[in-house]
Amino acid sequence: MSIQPLHNDRFLRALARQPVDRTPVWMMRQAGRYLPEYRASRADAGSFMDLCRNHDLACEVTMQPLERYPLDAAILFSDILTIPDAMGLGLYFETGEGPKFRKTVRTAEDVAALSVPDAERDLGYVMRAVSTIRRELNGRMPLIGFSGSPWTLATYMVEGSSSKDFRHVKTMLYDTPDTMHQLLDTLALAVTDYLNAQIRAGAQAVQIFDTWGGALSTPAYLEFSLRYMEQIVAGLIRDHEGRRVPVILFTKNGGQWLEHIAAAGSDAVGLDWSTELSNARQRVGHKVALQGNLDPNVLFARPSAIRAEVARVLDSYGEGPGHIFNLGHGISQFTNPDHVTAFMDALHELSPAYHRGIASTASQGAK
Repeated sequence: MSIQPLHNDRFLRALARQPVDRTPVWMMRQAGRYLPEYRASRADAGSFMDLCRNHDLACEVTMQPLERYPLDAAILFSDILTIPDAMGLGLYFETGEGPKFRKTVRTAEDVAALSVPDAERDLGYVMRAVSTIRRELNGRMPLIGFSGSPWTLATYMVEGSSSKDFRHVKTMLYDTPDTMHQLLDTLALAVTDYLNAQIRAGAQAVQIFDTWGGALSTPAYLEFSLRYMEQIVAGLIRDHEGRRVPVILFTKNGGQWLEHIAAAGSDAVGLDWSTELSNARQRVGHKVALQGNLDPNVLFARPSAIRAEVARVLDSYGEGPGHIFNLGHGISQFTNPDHVTAFMDALHELSPAYHRGIASTASQGAK
């Protein structure tokens, strides 16, 4: 793949805490069900997983929000559960419901039977999507790759679907911790290989989604979630195509562990809306960039209220580099796309004031 110069590198500069002319922005789940064009592409594909496995359609839906909104990064369209699917657990989706597995992993024998997938062979459709999207972007903006965290993958694998009480996975954690560690060790190796394959295929930054880490106690989080994300970060390709490949860690409901997460080796920490950015910035200093953290439900409000909340989040972080604007979690499928326009308009109008005096040193390519 020929390497195209980046025309907009605000996102990567902000991750490196370098000067920018305005606060860069992208949205978790920015390619998704809130867009009518996405729903049309999904209908053409036949199913969600068929959409993920068709690299041309995955590229198409990745690009859709970029045509509507002035975003500063694209994110690969895929699912966090591709790894356990490649392990033979049979991922599927039912209309109106979340992901489910045909097989669960609940015993030591189940865990011992798992093997690390070959990322290039068993998940080649993801790598084809990454390389196709990079070609289509043609230097327009960076591409983000991603994976679920080992703990989050394990919760789905053990429970068999999403869960409200995490009964089965926490039973394994407390009753047979050695079995849980064996499962998480296998998943950490798989995630490391998977993200490195995405980087080789063209991803210019990666994010690890720890959706369910916040369901753990502090000792359990440090031992069974953060420990494995730190292990992954240490094993990732950090320089590729002549650039640093930054890593973002995002634990939903993980603000109480911010100092620990910031010490895990990533370039940025994603925050949900329950942690105030001003407090987070005081706690981490210059160690990492911060990403977030508008409550996605703000986007159901009227445009004037959206604007006010964008202003509040910007003011909470304050002046200077190191902030990537994002939602505190994924955008809801019920969001009015015009409200996202109001969000973007407010951010583009208001954020330059927080970068005055340094914009002249920002990248000439960030336009």
